[in-house]
Amino acid sequence: MRLPNRMRRRGLAIGIDIGGTKVAAGLVDGDGRVLKQARRSTPGQDPREVEAVIVDLVRELSAEHHVWSVGIGAAGWMDLAGSTVLFSPHLAWRNEPLRENLERLLRRRVFLVNDADGAAWAEYRFGAGAGESRMVCVTLGTGIGGAMVLDGRLERGRYGVAGEFGHQIIMPGGHRCECGNRGCWEQYASGNALGREARELAAANSPVAQELLRAVNGNAEQVTGAVVTRLALEGDPASIELLDEVGQWLGLGLANLAAALDPGMFVIGGGLSDAGDLLLEPARRSFARNLTGRGFRPAAKMERAALGPSAGMIGAADLSRIAARR
Repeated sequence: MRLPNRMRRRGLAIGIDIGGTKVAAGLVDGDGRVLKQARRSTPGQDPREVEAVIVDLVRELSAEHHVWSVGIGAAGWMDLAGSTVLFSPHLAWRNEPLRENLERLLRRRVFLVNDADGAAWAEYRFGAGAGESRMVCVTLGTGIGGAMVLDGRLERGRYGVAGEFGHQIIMPGGHRCECGNRGCWEQYASGNALGREARELAAANSPVAQELLRAVNGNAEQVTGAVVTRLALEGDPASIELLDEVGQWLGLGLANLAAALDPGMFVIGGGLSDAGDLLLEPARRSFARNLTGRGFRPAAKMERAALGPSAGMIGAADLSRIAARR
């Protein structure tokens, strides 16, 4: 879906991405370009303190510009109206009427969105998914986030909490997940999963794990998914093998999603996607091997996300601009 030029030009918007440690904000134009950025540390868990930081960022970015609207992206569940945070894992938001509070403070239109939904919308409008009307975005970080754009519309489910792809059970009785279940997909195909497998290998003092141990001065507990990814890109065979295994799990989960949703494209983002084809090539092979009806049906493409860590703020800003026109 492409908005008419007159609508794309209509006003600047601010997108704000709230994480567990930082609040990042960007002034975004109608073509998805980030013109100016600012950030602050996330101020603990008090909702009023977080609101104050948001207000401060908006005032800084709008000091020399007319801002049409403000989009807030954060981990958690938002209601379908984009007004209330039902639950956020990072902050003490429980049924928090955040839009009403911020509109009163900012005197501007505000829209709330789950951070994965915001990133997916940005990739659909301006990034790797541009031109694909049925796209699934999978974000690989600490866990697995997900979102869908179906027929040019952000699909959030009946209650606004769709896209929890990381908690499909892919290995019954497997690793315990923070959600309380066992065998969730994110326990096998996330940055945390990569780090866990690498730490086990390093802790065993395996002869193939010597580069991993050297990278962390012999302290196996310091091995993370980011360390493994860096070493793999530098050519370490053990790290490449670990990424290959995670890629296979990724492809299996995507094949399950393809059976249910039949998208035209999967866009893979998040920190783990920095591994590029070292992750995506084994994922593509596993996807092709596990796809229902393989050989007798068209298959979704699989592409790396294009917008990087700015995707969340770009998508939140664009969605707020669209909502403000209604």
